[in-house]
Amino acid sequence: MATKSATAVKVNPLADRVVVKALEESEQMRGGLYIPDTAKEKPQQGEIVAVGPGRFEKDKRVPMDVKVGDKVLYGKYSGTEVTIDGEQYLILRESDVLAVIS
Repeated sequence: MATKSATAVKVNPLADRVVVKALEESEQMRGGLYIPDTAKEKPQQGEIVAVGPGRFEKDKRVPMDVKVGDKVLYGKYSGTEVTIDGEQYLILRESDVLAVIS
């Protein structure tokens, strides 16, 4: 089964894993103070750029509930961060995706 990919990313996640590109939050000035990058929290939302074919359950493939292009919320410390062609991505299981933003 072929993996769908919205960008030039050459990553094909296996089973029920997805590749997410974190959406950068706009720079915020709270009370007129500059917040440096090291003090900012990691983003918890992103866009799916590749999905795996789904997991096996009782010898049958269970299709994924998410698709390429979905904007999703995920857990703060979930997944594995990887750098591909200078871009930061997050590989996580479909069960680590908390919600799809519509």
